[in-house]
Amino acid sequence: MTEVKNRIIPRELIDEAYTYEQYREMIDRRLEEGKTTGENHSEAMLHYTNMNVHRMKRHDKRTDLTDKVIEKLQQVDRNWIWLVLTEAWCGDAAQSIPIISKMAEESENIDLRLILRDENLDVMDEFLHNGKSRSIPKLICLDADTLEVLGSWGPRPHEAQEMYDTLRGSSEVAYQEVAEHLHKWYADDKGNEIQQEFYYLIDEWERA
Repeated sequence: MTEVKNRIIPRELIDEAYTYEQYREMIDRRLEEGKTTGENHSEAMLHYTNMNVHRMKRHDKRTDLTDKVIEKLQQVDRNWIWLVLTEAWCGDAAQSIPIISKMAEESENIDLRLILRDENLDVMDEFLHNGKSRSIPKLICLDADTLEVLGSWGPRPHEAQEMYDTLRGSSEVAYQEVAEHLHKWYADDKGNEIQQEFYYLIDEWERA
């Protein structure tokens, strides 16, 4: 970890960040106003955002954590903040953030907070995917007392990322088709892969 990354997140940003419930309420309000997050409020972006609301509701109701992950989360004995960069129109965020919220709720030592990427590009640019893309969601695990960066995760589970990279690398596959394959993967996976990844990341972050 670099010294810059250890100091990149100001306390004021954490204090003003959304809880998961506030994030959901904010999205609902914007949709009522005919808006999403960011600057692009086109019909397409509003459509994506509406779809994401349904995805989040589905995960809230149907996705269960495994006993193994629950046990691991309840063993966390350091105070952490999980800060997530996201946007309402982002399909990957809608598939992962509800599960991340469920995981955070299982530990009294984990505080989940969410911020909008496009309003916080200075933070995003310190956590680029492969050092070059502003891919979201991006979760940053922070020591709650010092705000030291302990690690990060995102923008999607490793298996989904490999599939995405392969499909995007093909000139014959349109982006809409890539998105369809990706969301089918999420539907089939039912939140298992992200839980597996966090099971091991928790150990890494505990040692950091």
